[in-house]
Amino acid sequence: MKFFRLGAPISIAALLVALVAVNAAAQQDGRQGSGRGAEGRQGGRGRGGGDPFAGQPRINALIISGGCCHDYSGEAKILMDTISKVLPVDWTLALQGGRGTVGKILLYDNQNWSAGFDIVIHNECFANVTDPAYLRRITAGHRGGVPAMVIHCSMHSYRAAEVDDWREFLGVTSRSHTKLHNIAVKIVAPGEGALAGMKKGWTTPADELYVIDKIWPNAKPLASAVSPEDGKEYPLVWTNQYNGTTRVFGTTIGHSEATWNDPVFQDLLTRGFKWALKRE
Repeated sequence: MKFFRLGAPISIAALLVALVAVNAAAQQDGRQGSGRGAEGRQGGRGRGGGDPFAGQPRINALIISGGCCHDYSGEAKILMDTISKVLPVDWTLALQGGRGTVGKILLYDNQNWSAGFDIVIHNECFANVTDPAYLRRITAGHRGGVPAMVIHCSMHSYRAAEVDDWREFLGVTSRSHTKLHNIAVKIVAPGEGALAGMKKGWTTPADELYVIDKIWPNAKPLASAVSPEDGKEYPLVWTNQYNGTTRVFGTTIGHSEATWNDPVFQDLLTRGFKWALKRE
């Protein structure tokens, strides 16, 4: 797959054109990776046996990434490759804001930034952005019902902000994490649709356990772990009903490359994606 890093000096019109290019490139490369030729890239039916998702409605998904501390292009590729094995998805990747903690996603300058997408995956890391109007434009994109997945450092994005709009959307409040360690994950809601049948007794590769200061009223923890530093148990997978209606699936796991390459973590992402779209 190809990735387009969308830089700062760009107009909204140019940004939307670039996003279309990202979407087209992701579709083409994803189909090349599955062994389909030119016919498959254009119509979804190549000579190698046809479209495995024929008859299923395609999903228009947006990944928003950028900021501190992680290989966001590599993580996006793993996410797209993983989900595309089981669902027909057309991907758009907005990788913006630089590598620091105060960058901004230009896509959010558009009041209707989420229009046309069936789901948004937030995997951004901008701890020190505090502008309330900016944060409320982000959450407004989900108030109408566009579901979301929120991964790892998204929970520490905008943590310096005084307003709680982003935290209410996430379903949890967190401002710190443990040192890297192998996390023993305990499923606390095994009957929930998102985690039903998921492998029990999973221990992650070296990762960070986020300290959860608050669980918001519409959030429901699905899995947790005990911190080796303070002995307290913290949720690390949950669902949230933002605004009472919008499905949000969240996990604080996902710091290390080893975690992203772990088949159990990839299964977790797939489950969360399906749940958010009510396809569990």
